[in-house]
Amino acid sequence: MYRSHNCGELNASNINTEVTLAGWVQKSRDKGFMNWVDLRDRYGITQLIFDESRTNKTVFELAKTLGREFVIQVKGTVIEREAKNKNIPTGEIEILVSELTILNSALTPPFTIEDETDGGEDIRMKYRYLDIRRNPVKNSLLFRHKVAMEVRKYLSDLDFCEVETPYLIKSTPEGARDFVVPSRMNEGQFYALPQSPQTFKQLLMVGGMDKYFQIVKCFRDEDLRADRQPEFTQIDCEMAFVEQEDILNIFEGLTRHLLKEIKGIEVDKFPRITYDYAMKTYGNDKPDIRFGMKFGELNEFAQHKEFPVFNAAELVVGIAVPGAGNYTRKEIDGLIDWVKRPQVGASGMVYVKCNEDGTYKSSVDKFYDQDDLTNWAKATEANPGDMIFVLSGPANKTRAQLSALRMELATRLGLRNPEEFAPLWVVDFPLLELDEESGRYHAMHHPFTSPKPEDMALLETEPGKVRANAYDMVLNGNEIGGGSIRIHDKATQQLMFKYLGFTEEEAKAQFGFLMDAFQFGAPPHGGLAFGLDRLVAILGGQETIRDFIAFPKNNSGRDVMIDAPAAIDDAQLKELRIKVNIA
Repeated sequence: MYRSHNCGELNASNINTEVTLAGWVQKSRDKGFMNWVDLRDRYGITQLIFDESRTNKTVFELAKTLGREFVIQVKGTVIEREAKNKNIPTGEIEILVSELTILNSALTPPFTIEDETDGGEDIRMKYRYLDIRRNPVKNSLLFRHKVAMEVRKYLSDLDFCEVETPYLIKSTPEGARDFVVPSRMNEGQFYALPQSPQTFKQLLMVGGMDKYFQIVKCFRDEDLRADRQPEFTQIDCEMAFVEQEDILNIFEGLTRHLLKEIKGIEVDKFPRITYDYAMKTYGNDKPDIRFGMKFGELNEFAQHKEFPVFNAAELVVGIAVPGAGNYTRKEIDGLIDWVKRPQVGASGMVYVKCNEDGTYKSSVDKFYDQDDLTNWAKATEANPGDMIFVLSGPANKTRAQLSALRMELATRLGLRNPEEFAPLWVVDFPLLELDEESGRYHAMHHPFTSPKPEDMALLETEPGKVRANAYDMVLNGNEIGGGSIRIHDKATQQLMFKYLGFTEEEAKAQFGFLMDAFQFGAPPHGGLAFGLDRLVAILGGQETIRDFIAFPKNNSGRDVMIDAPAAIDDAQLKELRIKVNIA
């Protein structure tokens, strides 16, 4: 056997025990007559000692040839360590080595394989297999495993059955672009990789598998943004014979279970807010409620006061920033420049200092008196010592701009504590959203989402006002899960396709298999999918998901380690009957 113990488990109770260890050389310290080597594996570090007076001469000389990351096996005796290291579990002992075998030598690594490394992100992604040896990445992957195991345990205990669904499916026009896979056996035809197992899990409900889940890879060929991967993992779930309340209770329970088992945190029942309330109060549908700074709408108090910028605006809205009343003019000007950046897009910003004596000083004192500013303070729930920042313009755009400012200020003020967790549900989403360019409605979630029964009549007259039987779970300003009650009868599904602009022929060609299945006794059903990558990162106290994925892609969707995507040779192209013309 290569090892009797791992490098993290030996302690004083093992003194005088003969052991065999294997691992990587972390570092060595050669004092001439004595040589110490730190041996590392996934479990920890154990110090080895090679002593000229106690170690076989051949073994002693061989130890002097060891370099960083050499893979070795040693046999020896556990002895008490003279200079103890209280920072590691094995710090009371060391191994007096009697036998040494070099299993594999190693080149000098391109960066230091330690917790604090000198390697930049690009070089570490190129040599990801080396990066995984570092504790921060290794521990993130072990953390992900622990979360996944707790998910499986919780759902299995509730009689959910894990079912695998196909990866080679049919391309559909809804949602993001599909990754497509040519079929050699079917000339000119293509599979698509699934953006989610949506239709298959609905078919499982028709098949009577009334509680399904799957930890599944999904794929989207969309324009990449920071921290978005072309392939990602979902905790995909579906239940039959349920209403929205059933699903919210089950998966609120799952999240509570994870917070308790993984983080040791007890969380009360999750707040529930409507989509309209979220947009009006926080400017987005995934609000971070670890801190306040709720929006205060100021049209009533700010318009018709001869300030043309506000008078011409659809919305005037502000937030009170706690303790920011002492900001300098330089700091305020810096924030004004920040909201004017193209990424935010505001044309300017008004500010009001809330003085400790109850008076106010604003950048628009020429137009507004103290009574006006008092009303602004009441609307934004500002206190003495706070600062009110106000934006104006088109309602939706202005809310998005103020939301970005709110999050930026919270980050600067240290209000986004990664060890604090504030989950909530957002419900009552619009069923449809209008694409201003095409003039067509699109499903806000997907075309299988059921409308609220009480809003069905509005589909004919005011489709934009129809609410969906849909819900999102939000954690610390991130959507970590979303789902809906599904349409389960053919007539309603056909109607939905009609309002989404499908002809009857198009709907049948794309989704006829699902509507056919609905005619054979489809039960009421609904579900939810969590984004596992994001969920694990948030539970791990991180903003980025990459370190929780074993082999992530970069911001361009490339795997720089294996150099993918890559061209394929002409013989393969010919076999697939594909011609590639690159301008």
